[in-house]
Amino acid sequence: MSEETWLAARLIPTSGINGAEEQERRATSALLAVLSAVREFGRAMTQPYGAPVGSVQTFIEVPFKLGDRKFFPDGVIRVVRGQRQWTALVEVKTGSGELQTEQLERYLDIARDHGFDALITISNEIPPVPGQHPTPVDKRKLRRVALHHVPWSEVLTVAVMQKEYRGIADPDQAWILGELIRYLEHPRSGALEFSDMGPSWVPAREAVNAGTLRPGDVIAADVAGKFDALVRFAGLKLGRTLGTEILPALSRRELADPAARTQDLVQQLTTAGSLTTAGSLTAGLRIPGAVGVLYVTADLRAGKITCHVGVDAPRRGRPTTRVNWLVRQLKDVSGTIRLEAFSAYARGPGSAELLETVRENPALLVADRGREIKSFRIASVSPSGTKRGVGRQSFIDSLLDAVDTFYEQVLQNLKPWIPTPPKMRSVEDAVDVEPVAPALVSTAISSQDGPQTAGADSAEPVPVPVQEA
Repeated sequence: MSEETWLAARLIPTSGINGAEEQERRATSALLAVLSAVREFGRAMTQPYGAPVGSVQTFIEVPFKLGDRKFFPDGVIRVVRGQRQWTALVEVKTGSGELQTEQLERYLDIARDHGFDALITISNEIPPVPGQHPTPVDKRKLRRVALHHVPWSEVLTVAVMQKEYRGIADPDQAWILGELIRYLEHPRSGALEFSDMGPSWVPAREAVNAGTLRPGDVIAADVAGKFDALVRFAGLKLGRTLGTEILPALSRRELADPAARTQDLVQQLTTAGSLTTAGSLTAGLRIPGAVGVLYVTADLRAGKITCHVGVDAPRRGRPTTRVNWLVRQLKDVSGTIRLEAFSAYARGPGSAELLETVRENPALLVADRGREIKSFRIASVSPSGTKRGVGRQSFIDSLLDAVDTFYEQVLQNLKPWIPTPPKMRSVEDAVDVEPVAPALVSTAISSQDGPQTAGADSAEPVPVPVQEA
């Protein structure tokens, strides 16, 4: 038998997983064991939730008594530093399993009774807004215990970034973390990526095409939430490749009130706006170091996905000079990219042309030569799939491909305009200055050390008249 068919031994094997319960138990045990074994990874996963920097201890299926019954949370994490300790219960779901309100409220009561700090849930559910929990619970139970949620995709992102970019000091610990990454990336682990737009996707898309979708329809809110979750997943996936943390571009209002964010998307989906048409959804990703926010707009009616970014134009030069500045940065980009130019103090949409056309004649992007160009917008349009799942002709894969392609071909090549610093004048550039005429020499005390004669070469002081008393 050829050695190429031999399977390498793995620290965390995927073989032998029988059913959802075994899948959930193995994923929980593997994650918590690596949290305590790899110091940097344990710190990265616990510090955002208030844990101190210290030794991480983990346990699985610890029994707790609540009333007359005994319950077994999936795990417990304890971080100890000196006299201080931080403890959190852990509830895990794999595959398509969803967190249940009754179960979470029960564990919140247990955490409160034992003086624990938090309850951390892990599942494949991705909230549309960071910090939001996918399962509603009684807010009164959160007065003394914090509730946090971590999608499996975020766990994988943190693990990859810690191993590949931030680094692990101990080589053996780095290998252990690599084994966890391999396990989580395996389809049988149950740590699935975003794979379904939900049951409301098809009815909502059909209602958009028919023009019958209304702001009060439940399917509109479901699709809006799923779209935000998909764009957030796209950011996590891209962040693993770039080695940086990519967050949704949200306002303070949207971060404070996730329901308001969902309602804004519903209004955009059902009502035409100034920049979008009815039946579209828009979200943004804030990438560190990028020239601007990467916006993604899905037009369900037209079946298109548009990725665009705004760029401030140079503050110097003629309009065509500013256009050429942008075109030079897009020399290797496909000519089908759309460019838009916006003039200062101008209302309405700016002038728009394809890149291949602007390359031949930059003046086509200048709508008014009397106004300076203030900013540009670079946009790429691609067809979107219609299926709710993953695979060929799926909406999910088409959006993920559109985001990755736009960043690789356009966004990573763009740099902001930086003014040229002023240069010092050399001696050769100095202009000879004619000496000042003697009659123009000032005798004011503020301009010299003492009164001087009108003659430049005179050494005699100028007499100062004295008034008689």
